[in-house]
Amino acid sequence: TACEMKKKDVIKALASIAEIATAEVKKSGVFTLPGLCRIKTRKKPATKAGKKEIFGKVCVVKAKPARTIVKAFPVAALKKEF
Repeated sequence: TACEMKKKDVIKALASIAEIATAEVKKSGVFTLPGLCRIKTRKKPATKAGKKEIFGKVCVVKAKPARTIVKAFPVAALKKEF
């Protein structure tokens, strides 16, 4: 291992970070792990039922309720590495 920590300790640390991230995203809608990623939420509006044309065919679409979407975005420094 690179940091010479036991697996049990790493699992506890990651679990605590996940707990903090969950609480922070629920509270403010954004959480950033510096140098790694940014977790954001956004409201997706409700969709009405009806007919939509998909690839030239008419499909019946069910109505869907509004919901909150959670997404993680990599930090720019991480993107430049690949």
